[in-house]
Amino acid sequence: MKKLGIIGAMEQEVESLFGAMEEKQSVTVAGSTFYEGKLSGLEVVVVRCGVGKVNAAICVQILCDRFGITHLVNTGIAGSLSARLDIGDLVVSQDAMYHDFDCVHFGYPHGKVPGMDGEAFPADPALVRLALAAGEAVYPGHVCSGRVASGDQFVADAAVKDQIVAHTGALCTEMEGAAIAHAAYRNQVPCVIIRAISDKADHSASMDYPAFERLAAHRCASVTMALAAQLAE
Repeated sequence: MKKLGIIGAMEQEVESLFGAMEEKQSVTVAGSTFYEGKLSGLEVVVVRCGVGKVNAAICVQILCDRFGITHLVNTGIAGSLSARLDIGDLVVSQDAMYHDFDCVHFGYPHGKVPGMDGEAFPADPALVRLALAAGEAVYPGHVCSGRVASGDQFVADAAVKDQIVAHTGALCTEMEGAAIAHAAYRNQVPCVIIRAISDKADHSASMDYPAFERLAAHRCASVTMALAAQLAE
């Protein structure tokens, strides 16, 4: 039986999912509350993990060990790293990598975690296809797929943005996705990241982010619900 784990970092990223769930019950583990129930006809567990890579990875492991999830989605908002992405546009991950992981001194490429196969953690192709179809159904013409870059940093500086692009070639940046993809990879759980653009990750980010955070978060949650409906079929 399919069971989808859904992780969002902040309340705005998961509140509409909580509201849409049926047969909902909750349990708190390691400081995070996990809501188990049905969403769009599919068995799901939804959790707000909190901001940052460690919080995100902890929740993935709990979802795997305690709830036995079979699939995993990270939903939320991100800063754009590409001129072709406007606020509100959707990014579905092809893969995810850390922009702040640096063992270059020891001969590793920037972003590579020693012991892993490559610098980036791949998304599950079947989930990517479902997420792209769900995105087009919710917000046609404003969905693309590519790399997501993650680090423990809110990016609001054009020079930092340019450096992240140079190191990763990513379409957007946020603070949890790569850790979620990393933990899913280690647990062999199919995973995809879905992000809606809330800001341009440059000098305008501090102004744009508060204005568009909720809009972007709810748009991404709508795509996640559409994906759940497809996965339930």
